[in-house]
Amino acid sequence: MDLTSSSGGAGDPRQIEETKPLLGGEMSAVEGGKLGAVPCRRALLLCNGMRYKLLQEGDIQVCVIRHPRTFLSKILTSKFLRRWEPHHLTLADNSLASATPTGYMENSVSYSSIEDVQLLSWENAPKYCLQLTIPGGTVLLQAANSYLRDQWFHSLQWKKKIYKYKKVLSNPSRWEVVLKEIRTLVDMALTSPLQDDSIHQAPLEIVSKLLSENTNLTTQEHENIIVAIAPLLENNHPPPDLCEFFCKHCRERPRSMVVIEVFTPVVQRILKHNMDFGKCPRLRLFTQEYILALNELNAGMEVVKKFIHSMHGPTGQCPHPRVLPNLVAVCLAAIYSCYEEFINSRDNSPSLKEIRNGCQQQCDRKPNLPLRLLHTSPDLVCQEATLSESRLKSVIVTSNEIHVEVERNNTANQKMTASAGNDSEPNLIDCLMVSPTCSTMSIELSAQADRILGCYVEILKILSDYDDWRPALASLLQPIPFPKEALAHEKFTKELKYVIQRFAEDPRQEVHSCLLSVRTGKDGWFQLYSPGGVACDDDGELFASMVHILMGSCYKTKKFLLSLAENKLGPCMLLALRGNQTMVEILCLMLEYNIIDNNDTQLQIISTLESTDVGKKMYEQLCDRQRELKELQRKGGPTRLTLPSKSTDADLARLLSSGSFGNLENLSLAFTNVTSACAEHLIKLPSLKQLNLWSTQFGDAGLRLLSEHLTMLQVLNLCETPVTDAGLLALSSMKSLCSLNMNSTKLSADTYEDLKAKLPNLKEVDVRYTEAWKNPP
Repeated sequence: MDLTSSSGGAGDPRQIEETKPLLGGEMSAVEGGKLGAVPCRRALLLCNGMRYKLLQEGDIQVCVIRHPRTFLSKILTSKFLRRWEPHHLTLADNSLASATPTGYMENSVSYSSIEDVQLLSWENAPKYCLQLTIPGGTVLLQAANSYLRDQWFHSLQWKKKIYKYKKVLSNPSRWEVVLKEIRTLVDMALTSPLQDDSIHQAPLEIVSKLLSENTNLTTQEHENIIVAIAPLLENNHPPPDLCEFFCKHCRERPRSMVVIEVFTPVVQRILKHNMDFGKCPRLRLFTQEYILALNELNAGMEVVKKFIHSMHGPTGQCPHPRVLPNLVAVCLAAIYSCYEEFINSRDNSPSLKEIRNGCQQQCDRKPNLPLRLLHTSPDLVCQEATLSESRLKSVIVTSNEIHVEVERNNTANQKMTASAGNDSEPNLIDCLMVSPTCSTMSIELSAQADRILGCYVEILKILSDYDDWRPALASLLQPIPFPKEALAHEKFTKELKYVIQRFAEDPRQEVHSCLLSVRTGKDGWFQLYSPGGVACDDDGELFASMVHILMGSCYKTKKFLLSLAENKLGPCMLLALRGNQTMVEILCLMLEYNIIDNNDTQLQIISTLESTDVGKKMYEQLCDRQRELKELQRKGGPTRLTLPSKSTDADLARLLSSGSFGNLENLSLAFTNVTSACAEHLIKLPSLKQLNLWSTQFGDAGLRLLSEHLTMLQVLNLCETPVTDAGLLALSSMKSLCSLNMNSTKLSADTYEDLKAKLPNLKEVDVRYTEAWKNPP
């Protein structure tokens, strides 16, 4: 049987692959003509567009012929070949091995020992064969059909080539040759008929390892390598080590054209197709550094804005559902990184509720002793005395840039509320007792962190401007996925306010409903940006806007009003006192739906409504429907009154002038912005017995005026006020005082002794953190 031989035409892609150089042309393919007058012929391979999956293992017939190369043609023309053995072969990274290492495949065949891989076909013999030329012989592989034969051929070629590239690129000598070989490797991957993720990933991993092991490359060499592998990145994510290399390039050369021309399509593909950054965090980090590099260009955020617009597309609906979640994930991670130093530098951080309830700088606070409000109830006084030892100690958190000390007295507050709430205690929110002077948290970011924060908060603003993205964005941000350090940072919450405002302006329920908390007991944006909340930096305008949009939708229910009455009654009353129509409507609805059970609180709401023209008009309309409210007002006014946080002298004057307060016995102005100027209104309250001025700007002048007129006052709280001995000495004329809190004032030891001598009914006094406490006589 005569066999003919063909050397393969120039159009044969498999023969072209065999002749590609590997670092100077080492291990060149054996030409068909080298066999001389060999009667066998190679199958003519035409570029027919066939595609194959990369084989990792499979069943095939194996025959090994040990012979000098010159006798190959004679062996192949013999009538019978040696016996064929069935084997399950595995194409490992460095060798061809059998699952049953016996017979012909007792030893694996290393890819480095394979000199050539050819297709064989001859008459009256097995037709679907591969010839692997090895030193001293030939390995013949027989497949079941031509497709499997070609699949084995291409897979072996690929494995052999990749093995060689790994070997020769692991020890580079001349980088101009390395660059040439990388380009050849990329071309091989792009032209391979194999279809598999590893076809493009393997060259990227080889280059990634090369770069990680050679860190002394010049910037130009870096860019040349990036440009060389760019075609592979168009349809493939870069491996982790390569992402690190790209991140480094973005940081060191943000203005390089490589960032725009090469990295842009890579990042676009990541944002469109990535499903989970948790599985590939370096992709997220690379995207983050790429956006920061764009921000470093001359146009800055304008370039970033154009990039985001390109991701969204020109239509009103973004065609790629993964873009927004991926962008938000990048933003959240970048913002978290800005505060990571503070998060990691301390072991015991305050909770968000503690931050909202007031944090002070360490230098402004005293030793870790609990503060307390004074009450006239003897039972309550006894309870406080027993609770003082069991209260939680202050938690001091210190780092280079952040100083926080939080007073934790929630347990005592709950018990005091329970004790006093059985009679006529108003149902007001706890945040009304928060001191504005204590609600600051000092966070100073580095210049780099500040730039990162500004960039990614601005991106959140840009995202909120797209109508189709806003519902999903609101849903993603509803759980408040930011560290509490960020929420306590004034710059961050001030910039993020724009996003929350966009949610509050959106008429779609699926958007503005995300302002509320995700579940009961957890804060939402509605709570954070309301007066008394940690993020509130205005007089309640955003809060009023949120309430307005929520009341305008399906939230106009008794449940929502009840929530406002329990948690935000103080801010509602303050804004209504200042003429906000939405809040006036809220208070009227609370009265109409009988949300408020406490008579004193109802009377305070009525007085608030009557203090403005719009409130008076709406209240009169309500009274026409509910005449019993008029009867309630005729009873002489409330006995207890708490002014909302951040109220001013003008707010107090407007409230007290709106109705009758002749029965008022207990007035709390704690944590408001009142000054001594309000004393002229306080002295017009003849029944006043308890006055709480904790953490206000009430000074000596007001104290002297009170001492002249409110001689029946029994309880006075001056904790953390600017009063001095000059004003405190005037208290000696208030013989009815039985409880006096001068904690954290400028009280001297001599004045303290003088007051004790002249106030015979004084049973409870607090002088901690004063000179009298530090230096008793």
